[in-house]
Amino acid sequence: MNTVQEYRRPLLVGVIALVAAVLVYALLIAPQSSKLSSLDNQATQLQSQETALQAKLTGLQQAKQKLPANCADLRKIATQIPSVKTPSDIAAEESSFETQMNALLAQTGTSIVSFSGFAPPTTATTPATGPAPTDGVVPIPLTLTVTGTYGQISAFVSQLDTFPRLFVIQKFTLSLGSGSGSGSGSAPANPTAGATGGSPLWVGGTATPASAGPYSLALSGSIYYTTSPTSLSACNKLPTTTTTATAAK
Repeated sequence: MNTVQEYRRPLLVGVIALVAAVLVYALLIAPQSSKLSSLDNQATQLQSQETALQAKLTGLQQAKQKLPANCADLRKIATQIPSVKTPSDIAAEESSFETQMNALLAQTGTSIVSFSGFAPPTTATTPATGPAPTDGVVPIPLTLTVTGTYGQISAFVSQLDTFPRLFVIQKFTLSLGSGSGSGSGSAPANPTAGATGGSPLWVGGTATPASAGPYSLALSGSIYYTTSPTSLSACNKLPTTTTTATAAK
């Protein structure tokens, strides 16, 4: 009996210590361990998000570096194929095209004999004076005839490649003389046979003098416009933003 009593107290103390240890673990250590594990998971997620954001930031920085060049291309395209919304916009583009064409004529020394076009395509439900189409690129057919010497006509054709507006030529007729031309024919099958009295336009192997002529060049083609909006508003803000950032530095 005395032996049992001697071991009862140490056993009781041991049980109490074990229970206390379990309670401490359950109440203090386990929650903190769970929190630590949760924090580790959050840290891993934040690192993944940081990596993704860094990749996006790098992509945006690369896009920003390309933005001036892209805006330059966009401005060129917007000049070649302008965006219009109303018939009054089309009238303004007609005036702009005529100004550009007059500048080309003056620069090359050629003269215009006839010109027709700028009649927007119509449908059964959309008259010529009605609203512009809702979307897409719309061709505007044009015919014109210019006259000048061989050198002047050559310069005119050459500079059409750098003309501000996109001008796609479908047909052309080159002939001797300063007549009005048809504007809808094709190039002569025999390039040495002129449209006026059978006179040769040029002779192969022999350079044609720049002063030869006069020649008439009848062109039939199209310019284009679009009703789709452009992003030039964002590009127009680019110089101001760059200047402000530089000043801030």
